[in-house]
Amino acid sequence: MLTSSDYYSLLGVFRDATQEEIKRAYFDAAQRLHPDKNEAPGETEIFLDIQKAYDTLSNPEKRIQYDATLDPEEEILRPIVQRVSFSRENLVRLNENQLIYALLEWKPRKSENEFDTPPLNVCLVLDRSTSMKGEKIEMVKASALHLIRNLKDDDLLSVVTFSDRAEVLISAAAKHDRRKMESKIHTIQPKGGTEILQGLKLGLSEVRKKNAKERVNHIILLTDGQTYGDEDESLKLAEQAESLGIGISGLGIGKDWNDTFLDALAGKTGSSSSYIAEPQQIQDFLERKFQQLANVFAENIELSYTESKHTKLTYAFRIQPNEAHLPLENPIKLGVILRDQPLQLLLEFEIQPDAVLEDEISLLAGALKFMIPSLSLPNSRLRVSLLRKISEKADFTPPPPLLINALISLNLYRMQEKAQEDADSGKYDDASRRLQYLATHLLSQGERSIAKTVLLEAEHLQRKQELSEEGRKNIKYGTRALLLSAVRGKDS
Repeated sequence: MLTSSDYYSLLGVFRDATQEEIKRAYFDAAQRLHPDKNEAPGETEIFLDIQKAYDTLSNPEKRIQYDATLDPEEEILRPIVQRVSFSRENLVRLNENQLIYALLEWKPRKSENEFDTPPLNVCLVLDRSTSMKGEKIEMVKASALHLIRNLKDDDLLSVVTFSDRAEVLISAAAKHDRRKMESKIHTIQPKGGTEILQGLKLGLSEVRKKNAKERVNHIILLTDGQTYGDEDESLKLAEQAESLGIGISGLGIGKDWNDTFLDALAGKTGSSSSYIAEPQQIQDFLERKFQQLANVFAENIELSYTESKHTKLTYAFRIQPNEAHLPLENPIKLGVILRDQPLQLLLEFEIQPDAVLEDEISLLAGALKFMIPSLSLPNSRLRVSLLRKISEKADFTPPPPLLINALISLNLYRMQEKAQEDADSGKYDDASRRLQYLATHLLSQGERSIAKTVLLEAEHLQRKQELSEEGRKNIKYGTRALLLSAVRGKDS
């Protein structure tokens, strides 16, 4: 197992890291752990170790002497196990572009289950605008009360409410006065407009007060409306949260919230947004989210990568634990790895003819960066290398069932994406045909309920020349969830 005496592990770099990579890793760690910015217990000692590691590895002579004292790198057991499946055994020498898919899976090494469950530091940022009046706000209150009553002694929970103004309703405290917390929840009354940035600012401030790497630090935003004029500032705030190791999840209630914005907001921290059509589902969502956060093994996961010449990463979808279409950024923010559920990422590559001239091709070379709250190390890395052989003839060995099912479901999700793009471009007939085609495939998969929703939306599109907000969200999040069902049903 990695220890603090391993300077490379302390900085979160590989042993063949360049001086620039070592310098960048030190800068990132110093930003996060410097005593002037971080007063959490034990962080100062780690910062001093980080400094010592950098002083050694940044000096070529000292580094050579230090490397001579290390055990062979292959003998180090990484706390995370990696598995990769491909849609094709090999690529073929063809004078045309080819597609290949890779399913990457990371999960804890079995022996790591002995680590303690990290305590939570969570802030609920609750929309209390006028539109939340009635059943919505009452269900939000009931859900918050339920969470308070089930808090563990070492968990921290803060609550921020917002409309066109925001206030800290409950500040995080080491000792829970549950009666006082519950009485505060009862005072929530809906009024005013919706300005998400105000709530996020206070929510981030609350989490930062108790932000510590041995905790799972997270913001959960619940809203039923759209914010206007502060989207860009909210996204910048999410980037700041990510740099501090703080995640943001979003819950959209009903049909009137901006799912594109909420997806982007949560995606900045490697998390995702969720959709519920009815207020009665709020408590179930919050319970599942808290259970997931309490089950985190590693967090702040990101995949940095380099593509080979004449290959292109064209699509990325995280299947679990939080299914989402991911932007092709570098690094790709992946969120968390749970103790009892692997992190699964499906990648699509387009291969140009010039890439298959040799006997082997590298689709992607990179590193998975992660932090394990129960360990003292600030971050760790795992090599990621995707290689395929090149041959004259195709190998027709079928892909693993897990990958086949994921690809089938991904195809359904991408159909609705294309239909949405056509509708947004005014190509209503094309969008309607795509939806009808999607419904046919859903029926063949036995998904009758969502197929019916898709057909009704196709009819609505033909009549109104637009997609309804409710139907569009039901189709988007319904087909997205099929990927998770596919891999859980067939997980080997």
